[in-house]
Amino acid sequence: MGMVYVYTLFVYVTISLSVLLHAQIDASGSTPHVEFLGIPSLIALPTEWITSSGLKMYLVESKGGAIVCMLFSLFFLGTWPAVMTLLERRGRLPQHTYLDYTMTNLLAAIIIALTFGELGSERPNFIYQLTQLKDNWPSVLFAMAGGVVLSLGNLATQYAWAYVGLSVTEVISSSITVVIGTTLNYFLDDKINKAEILFPGVGCFLIAVCLGSAVHSSNAADNKEKLSSFPSNAKSGTGAAYTSTSQEASPGKTIKDPEIGNGTVEKAKAGTAGFLIELENRRAIKVFGKSILIGLAITFFAGFCFSLFSPAFNLATNDQWNTLKEGVAHLVVYTAFFYFSVSCFIIAIILNVSFLYHPVMDLPRSSFKAYLNDWNGRGWAFLAGLLCGFGNGLQFMGGQAAGYAAADAVQALPLVSTFWGIILFGEYRRSSRRTYILLVSMLSMFILAVGVLMASAGHRK
Repeated sequence: MGMVYVYTLFVYVTISLSVLLHAQIDASGSTPHVEFLGIPSLIALPTEWITSSGLKMYLVESKGGAIVCMLFSLFFLGTWPAVMTLLERRGRLPQHTYLDYTMTNLLAAIIIALTFGELGSERPNFIYQLTQLKDNWPSVLFAMAGGVVLSLGNLATQYAWAYVGLSVTEVISSSITVVIGTTLNYFLDDKINKAEILFPGVGCFLIAVCLGSAVHSSNAADNKEKLSSFPSNAKSGTGAAYTSTSQEASPGKTIKDPEIGNGTVEKAKAGTAGFLIELENRRAIKVFGKSILIGLAITFFAGFCFSLFSPAFNLATNDQWNTLKEGVAHLVVYTAFFYFSVSCFIIAIILNVSFLYHPVMDLPRSSFKAYLNDWNGRGWAFLAGLLCGFGNGLQFMGGQAAGYAAADAVQALPLVSTFWGIILFGEYRRSSRRTYILLVSMLSMFILAVGVLMASAGHRK
């Protein structure tokens, strides 16, 4: 039933967004105003009619429309990591999950390209630009390079979530993305964002990197203290380990556990040593006894990869380096996003099929046949791919209108991920006061940062 509810929510949000963005254009081509459920919108979302090279294309170009795109993107991009983490904590191999996710992630790009990218009867639209590879290949390469680094970053984070936790992984990687990527986008966008507002926001994210590392260190120390009072045989990783922790279970009741799936269990209280041991026995990636530096190193690598994909996409759609010949139309955002997603798909397939037979992080060896037969959680993985695909597409649509530096405000997605981490996974339950203070400080810095970055939004001429 949980899957039904999530899918229903996703479809509702997607339809609402379509109604909000797809305004009706009158015969005069005037700026439309959207009505949603009969309520006049306060945000005008003009459609840009580009006449150079005969292009007619639906594009979000207003600041208000860009902010709407960013907010929906923020929700989608903050939710899909929680879905992926849920499957790993249930014991599904990350290689299997990522292969499923990759397919629907590409599907989302195709849907966007064949809808928004095909609006307007004149060329060059999405299909037409696919046939012009001999002319626009430099921009295509930039888009595909962005897809490669995003794929590497996403692949790294699925392992970092196990070692560092969902909240801290997203905080650190997103902060690095903003500190490096936003600075690059600011100069690529010819400084259309307000520097006096933008860079204080970047500073907030930089502070959040330090706070995120401190949260992880403090929480790791809390967990070590909880486990130190447990008998060594309870930490052995055997299936019977939880039998010695029954005193920490919720007394007298069995409850549904979203991390286990169907059925009921006597669940240990979140945040207790019994809970941590139960999770370790169940999850796919074993983390007990591993250095916290492994997770932080993977997280920093992911953040560096994430910091490059948005500037690469910016170059693909705006050609700031003048790599296209005179008269060749820039890639529209939908065409660039398609190429971006294709390269992301190819890299993910190559690496994850390789990891099936040559696993990392002490994971068990699998096979392509085993992957095809593994339907446990496949629907959730498909959902994660759709959320990520539509989230990235909306980020780029907003960035093309208001500047990619401002669109990096969606990197405040840890606000959403942390919510899911606490609600679904019991992260930081029964932690020390020091950990709570650091966690609240980290999230407060993120709330401030996202507001500042959105306030810095400019308008592309």
